[in-house]
Amino acid sequence: MERYVVVHYHEVGLKKGNRDYFENRLCANISKILSAGGAGPRTVRRISGRILIELAGDADMNDVRLRLARIGGIAYFAEAWNSGQSLEEMEQNAWDLIQRKPFASFRIDARRSQKTFPHTSVEVNQRVGAYVKERCGARVDLENAERTVWIEISEKYALMYTERTPGLGGLPTGTSGKVVVLLSGGIDSPVAAWKMIKRGCRAIFVHFHSFPYTNKESQEKTKQLAALLAEYQLQSKLYLVPFAEVQRHIMVDTPVETRVILYRRYMMRIAEQIALKERVRVMVTGDSVGQVASQTIENIDVISRAVQMPILRPLIGDDKVEIVDVARRIGTYDISIQPDQDCCSLFVPRHPETRAYLPDIEKSEARLDVAESMKQALDSVEVHQIALLQSVSSV
Repeated sequence: MERYVVVHYHEVGLKKGNRDYFENRLCANISKILSAGGAGPRTVRRISGRILIELAGDADMNDVRLRLARIGGIAYFAEAWNSGQSLEEMEQNAWDLIQRKPFASFRIDARRSQKTFPHTSVEVNQRVGAYVKERCGARVDLENAERTVWIEISEKYALMYTERTPGLGGLPTGTSGKVVVLLSGGIDSPVAAWKMIKRGCRAIFVHFHSFPYTNKESQEKTKQLAALLAEYQLQSKLYLVPFAEVQRHIMVDTPVETRVILYRRYMMRIAEQIALKERVRVMVTGDSVGQVASQTIENIDVISRAVQMPILRPLIGDDKVEIVDVARRIGTYDISIQPDQDCCSLFVPRHPETRAYLPDIEKSEARLDVAESMKQALDSVEVHQIALLQSVSSV
């Protein structure tokens, strides 16, 4: 039998008038991520509410699974074989597939999108199920079978498979525009980025560092995180912004307890300039209410008012346990917990302000003359284009 991969989607199929656009983008994303592995598919095309991938002869199915599991828009996928459409061929091929592993109960689950096919789904289920039962004597269980043979009849195909792999869900990358993500190197912001990528956004990363006051570990961590997240969005763009001079001005000229808030307000201003340059309309942070001093409701409000651009916070209602669970699942956790010197932890007071008052913060900022430092920071930005690697990580 010929080998394929059948890809099913859910949310993409609900797009009605825009469905073609989303399906075509999903096909393009699948082709790109599989081709990066060195054994690209022969074809990736839409057929009757699903996507069919014809694999190259030397394709490594383990690598294919790792790559497809990271593509937004996929509900589930399966390695499948194409049987002939006669009942006799389906009987024999279903038996060949199901007997590869022992089982005490089974079911046949046939679906036909090709309504001109002469047999109903129920008739296929009964005929193929009777054939399998006659040969093995196993019990038919329609609810909790140990083994299932799925049969999808569409166009010229009768595609069969016995295992499904869950997909990422969400929407295909590139269908929801671009966002600028403030990527700290900690646990939270990569998870916030991933959540936006899952919703079809392409994330552009901005990382602030305080080199030479700190070492380069945070920059290296952020590059690793951006590379891993490229596995989900096919490529990443990373801005490394030197922030030490802006911090020095703030440290010298303002009250110690307000430093973190002022750091964050100037980060937002610089990130907004990068977003405007990239023609991006929103920024994203990893804030979660009350997790650290800068993330109280009052401080979030004051920090947000430094810019005109909307700031999205996908983790705002999540607790640390929930965020860590996602970080482990997507593979960013082990990178994020590597020790580094984060710029926001530099010169941080013992008792930072937790209930900032906008007029007081603006009064402190009025003492500052950091325009030249901000310009230098923007002029000194390093930009890294991170392509999808030939090998992807296993989570």
